[in-house]
Amino acid sequence: MRINIIVEREAEDPRSGPVVVGWFRATEKGGVLFDPPERVTFRETNRSHAKSAARCPAVINLESRYFLIRCPFDLHIGFGRDASGKPVLINRAGAASPIRSNKLNEVLTLVSEAEWRYPGRPTIQLQLPYVFIADELVYMTQLDAFAHYRRQPLPGTIFGGRFPINLWPRPIMWAFEWHEPEKDLVLRRGDPLFYCQFEGQGPERPLQMIEAERTPELQAYMDHISGAVNYVNQTFSLFRAAEAARPARLLKPRGAC
Repeated sequence: MRINIIVEREAEDPRSGPVVVGWFRATEKGGVLFDPPERVTFRETNRSHAKSAARCPAVINLESRYFLIRCPFDLHIGFGRDASGKPVLINRAGAASPIRSNKLNEVLTLVSEAEWRYPGRPTIQLQLPYVFIADELVYMTQLDAFAHYRRQPLPGTIFGGRFPINLWPRPIMWAFEWHEPEKDLVLRRGDPLFYCQFEGQGPERPLQMIEAERTPELQAYMDHISGAVNYVNQTFSLFRAAEAARPARLLKPRGAC
């Protein structure tokens, strides 16, 4: 009987087996536009030669730990200033834009000039519904899609970030620092937007991505931590309080009974 109890506890331990990360959309409004995260792989590459980079274990292992988020919209945006000198975004596509101007303002935000990291480098944010969750300590790092080649480089860099998704599940965004605001920002639907890298306890453990259920418990926990960034400067200082309020299990595979 004692052995059975130990085996059962090990089977329930989320730190046994692969690192399991769940993803879901914070809202299903327009959900068809937001493709599921994709593991970064290049299956069409040459594998015929034994020494091909596509067959290198180190390359394969690295790629397996990154997940790609694709751009959901066609965007052609310029930067300018109005008559009073206030920074503004300009929809260069005009009437040909697939997104209505009033809807564009809902997904794309120009950060207040006082909050730019450098003078003359505007910061914009693209709102996205993706949320990632885990039931063990897992850090997510958001970074540029460095392994995907762009014929036309972006006129700036993305803002990366790293935080524990087991304690701080929240919708992520794409933040962009416009180094050359005289050049337009052009993004196409389906283009690689950024990567997500996930780090669990034990670098040898593989990573499994599943679609998660947005349960009432998970939603209540997200509501509990929601909006804290608007009231404190260092949200990382709230992790201990968040952990104390967190239910033991939040990750439930979608469709599971």
